[in-house]
Amino acid sequence: MSRNVEIEFKNILRKDEFLAFMRFLNIRECDFTEQVNHYFDTPEFSLKSKGSALRVREKNGSFEITLKQPHPEGLLETNEQITESEAQEMLATGKILSKQIRHTIKQMDVDTDKLQYFGSLSTARAEIEYLNGLAVLDHSRYLNQEDFEIEYEVKNREEGEINFYKMLKELNIPVRKTENKIKRFYNEKYRQQKET
Repeated sequence: MSRNVEIEFKNILRKDEFLAFMRFLNIRECDFTEQVNHYFDTPEFSLKSKGSALRVREKNGSFEITLKQPHPEGLLETNEQITESEAQEMLATGKILSKQIRHTIKQMDVDTDKLQYFGSLSTARAEIEYLNGLAVLDHSRYLNQEDFEIEYEVKNREEGEINFYKMLKELNIPVRKTENKIKRFYNEKYRQQKET
C-alpha cells in the first residue's frame, strides 16, 4: 500500500495538436503502451459527489487498485497491488477486497456494499522526462468516445506550472479546462444514463 500526492497539469488536445506534441517530445508510435482503467462508484455517484474516484488499473499484466481523494496540493492517491483474480472478482461483484481502501471509503460516509463496476477506459500512453517533470501523452477510448491529452506530473507546483504553460505556448495550443479521465468517463456515463 502506498500513498502519494499527485501534482499534475493537463490539457485536452485535438488530434493534430497531439501529433505536434509527439514531434515536440520526440515520441514515436512504438513508445506507447496500453493500459485499462476499470471504474467503480455507487449508482448515485457517491464517490464522484465527494470529488473522489476508485479504479483498478490493468497494465503490463499487473493490477492496482487506486482511490483518489481531494487534497490541498492536488489529489491524494492510495494505491495497492492486487492479483488478477482479485481484479476479476471486483469487476464481477463490485466488492472491494482491500481492507484499507474499503475502510477509507466508509470514513467518507459511502456505503461500500453499493459500489459497482461502471465500465472501462483504455489509454495508449507514452511518458518522457521533461524539465524536472514527467510529460505524458494519452489517447483514451471509453463509452464510444475518444480524446487526446497532455499531462505534466511534477513535484514542484510553481515550477511545473511555468514549464507546462510554456510548452503549450510554444506549440500555439490554447489552454482548455480539462477534467481528469475519471470525471470525463463519469460525465459521459451519467449523460448516457439520463438518455435511457
